[in-house]
Amino acid sequence: MAGESVSVDRTSTPPEITFAPGFNAAVPFIDRHLDAGRADKIAIRTAAGGALSYGELAANVNRAGNALLGIGMAPGERLMMMVKDCPEFFYLFWGAIKAGIVPVPVNTLWRAADYTYVLQDSGCGLCVYSPEFADEVVPALAAATPGPAHRFAVDGAGATMASLIAAASPLLAPAPASASDDCFWLYSSGTTGKPKGTVHAHRSMVVTSENCAVGTLGLSDDDICFSAAKLFFAYGLGNALSFPLWLGATVVLLPGAPTPESVFATIERHRPTVFFGVPTLYAALLKALESGDADLSSLRLCVSAGEALPADIYRRWKQRVGVDILDGIGSTEALHIFICNRPDDIKPGHSGRVVPGYRARILDAGGNEVNPGDSGQLMIAGGSTAKYYWNNPDKTATTMVGDWLNTGDTYIRDEQGYYLYCGRNDDMMKVGGIWCSPFEIEAKLIEHPKVLEAAVVGRADDAELIKPAAYIVLNDPADADDETATELLQHCKQGLAKYKYPRWFNFVDSLPKTATGKIQRFKLR
Repeated sequence: MAGESVSVDRTSTPPEITFAPGFNAAVPFIDRHLDAGRADKIAIRTAAGGALSYGELAANVNRAGNALLGIGMAPGERLMMMVKDCPEFFYLFWGAIKAGIVPVPVNTLWRAADYTYVLQDSGCGLCVYSPEFADEVVPALAAATPGPAHRFAVDGAGATMASLIAAASPLLAPAPASASDDCFWLYSSGTTGKPKGTVHAHRSMVVTSENCAVGTLGLSDDDICFSAAKLFFAYGLGNALSFPLWLGATVVLLPGAPTPESVFATIERHRPTVFFGVPTLYAALLKALESGDADLSSLRLCVSAGEALPADIYRRWKQRVGVDILDGIGSTEALHIFICNRPDDIKPGHSGRVVPGYRARILDAGGNEVNPGDSGQLMIAGGSTAKYYWNNPDKTATTMVGDWLNTGDTYIRDEQGYYLYCGRNDDMMKVGGIWCSPFEIEAKLIEHPKVLEAAVVGRADDAELIKPAAYIVLNDPADADDETATELLQHCKQGLAKYKYPRWFNFVDSLPKTATGKIQRFKLR
């Protein structure tokens, strides 16, 4: 039993989840812990040493909800969040949900143009941002037309969201809602490169927490969770927000970049039992361990998602650290992992088996299920899949097909039921676990005066991790040298999010194209 608003029967496989007619997700994830006697248990620890109990969390969630209502936010309005991993993220996210407002956390690595687009697309009534991101967010707020009626920094000088929260009442009744009502959005990039508002229901986090955290990973209230993947990322939102709060466990938050140094320091200081990362980071951690040491003895389990984990990284991590990495695949549209290895069932180089509570099928170009061993597009179904894309009925119709979600991934299922990742169905690539559009990088390259045409594709580096590779036609072929490559690298780094810049620059005479002039990126790959 998870509380009066939702019940779970774990004697059935998969667990049977029953929602009450009136269901606000903040009740089981926040309020329930007070009734369960966890008011004094630590819910959140910060890398710097701060600690927050479940009782303090509940009071601040209520204050945040009241603060949002107090500035005139109405039920159903959107709250845009450019907020780092910190307790205030929890206050705003859950306070909005409890008050009937829809939180929309977005990528904190984006640039001003990205923020301008989502501010306009979402029609949000309020934007809250961490001061660290002001250089990109403030120009976006100035450029957005129409922009949000309200905008606040989380903290700092003057009127801030933190000051409004501190002054608000710690008592708040949950707004009326049902399990199928809109609860929160996450923005997911697509084949056009424009982010898409992915709308999730109140039930979604319950489904992922019960089926993945409990039923597949085997997490419990004794665990201390640490996610290098950030809260704005669907994977990180589950790892560090919904999973621990569903279980009554503890989460450790790292507000800055997850470098080997910061990750090792956080693990050594706070002794987490479960670590969530992406393959790129595991590769960097292994490299750092070649020349140094770290006390990782608290870890009992590691998890990877965001992109496929190469078998070699799994084996080297297991040999060096002595802990398994459970690789899985999830998506923003499904909210978290739906195919995964598990503690007693690991096949290196594969995404594992279907998580209980989900269904999967692999289809050929004609929409027919393929035989084991044959590749095709992966379709999944489950209770956490998004309801629709905001303002995008055409993409909704092609992605959310009845009960099924078209993942856009190409997969093979073997005779034993293990799933093997083969790549995307389109030209998108994942870099560091985050979707990356080649079109955006190409547009930035073409802005440079030396560039005539550009095409960007994914290429595996020495660790078998995908990074952007650029193929460039120059206005003057005589400029094809290392100096130009350096110029283009700096040009991209100044105008794109950190993970999007090309790692390789290939100067070519022409790009392969169709008869109508479309670049054939598959030929470059």
